[in-house]
Amino acid sequence: MTSTPTPSPRLDMQRALPIFVLTFVDVLGLTIILPLLHLYAAAFGASPLEIGIVAAAFPLAQLIGVPVMGALSDRYGRKPLLLISQITTCISFVMLALAGSLWMIVLSRVIDGLFGANLATAQAALSDITDDDTRAQGLGLTGAAFGLGFIIGPVIAIAALEVSDRLSTAAWIAAAYSFLSILLTWIVFKETLTPDRQGSAASNRLSPFVLLEIIGRPGLTLLLVLMFAQQVVFYGFESLLGLFTLSRLGMLGQGNGILFVFVGLILVMVQVRFIGKWSRKWGERRLVSLALALLAAGLLLLALTPEQPHPFYVRQIVENELRDQRPSSAEAILGDIDVPLPDDTGRGLSGVLWMLVALVPVAIGSGLIRPSLNSLMTRRVPPADYGRVLGASAAFVSAANAVAPLIGAALFAAGGAALPFWVGGTVMVVLLAVSLVALRGDAMTL
Repeated sequence: MTSTPTPSPRLDMQRALPIFVLTFVDVLGLTIILPLLHLYAAAFGASPLEIGIVAAAFPLAQLIGVPVMGALSDRYGRKPLLLISQITTCISFVMLALAGSLWMIVLSRVIDGLFGANLATAQAALSDITDDDTRAQGLGLTGAAFGLGFIIGPVIAIAALEVSDRLSTAAWIAAAYSFLSILLTWIVFKETLTPDRQGSAASNRLSPFVLLEIIGRPGLTLLLVLMFAQQVVFYGFESLLGLFTLSRLGMLGQGNGILFVFVGLILVMVQVRFIGKWSRKWGERRLVSLALALLAAGLLLLALTPEQPHPFYVRQIVENELRDQRPSSAEAILGDIDVPLPDDTGRGLSGVLWMLVALVPVAIGSGLIRPSLNSLMTRRVPPADYGRVLGASAAFVSAANAVAPLIGAALFAAGGAALPFWVGGTVMVVLLAVSLVALRGDAMTL
């Protein structure tokens, strides 16, 4: 007699796909606004400190609001909290479009930060409809939606600015996408939290200090620290890649846009097609270590990128275009960052090819790390607490995104183009060593 092989667990795409779609639409609205926030503040004559306050308002508010919203979704269900999050996000975008002063911009970001738990609630919904074998794949879908949003959203923002030359146009477009996500949730989304789990004893513990409670739980502290630290490094890489390629390869916006699309496509492919298979084969702990190793290798390879401008580089043309270019958010807060340009001599493809090779492990690692860490976190709490733990994770990511560009820009200004990538790669090596020791075995005490 021959035994019938056990079928591989499969994600229920009929239930997961609507969550992916509404997450993608949500992220589009967010990524249309993010690249322009410092310009909004500057339009009202904000000082560098005030621009920093505008940039930090959203992530700081998320540290308080998202874990609480996640806990409320554990108690009252995902759909009502998702709708509340999306409605307040839409209101915040309308406030931004109508803003007549700097304080109104800050208020709009605080409101969105306190109540806009869209991504964390969507992740909790995917956790509801998955098991331990398919959860990393399910959470990877939200990562894929985020990756696609970060490719398309900034393009829409730049196009809106070029066509109308009014910052409010981008805010109205973001509000329209946010309103569309409300309609999708209202019509398409079906509640994933079963009635027997709503209002359970575990989720009745509601407190404004949910984040502190989650941080103090055994088995979660290390995972949250890993999430925060790797996101600081990775988002710092995202923020500085344009300045780095300018100094090493002489690339401007179009070339960097192609690089970001290249990274985004690999990231999405990993999260849609491969993370489910790999997590079932090797487990999330090994995927976390693999992701950190890939990120470390990629960042260190990036630091070694040879200084060779691309074949079509002309220094004088680049200098002329830079005079008319708007400052980045990091430059707006820290002041002008001196970026040395390469000479016209020695142009070729070796620098570009080296960069493309180095970006492959970075893209694969970034596609694996967050879904794997979030899946591990859900394994260490009862289902009734999925919302609050994923809310805490999202809050840590948001906080990392607030500080990463400033740390990276300070390193860039102090030690040159390669220093942030040397430091980032070294930090990833340290995190890899920590993960290999601390995530070993079934018990986690940190």
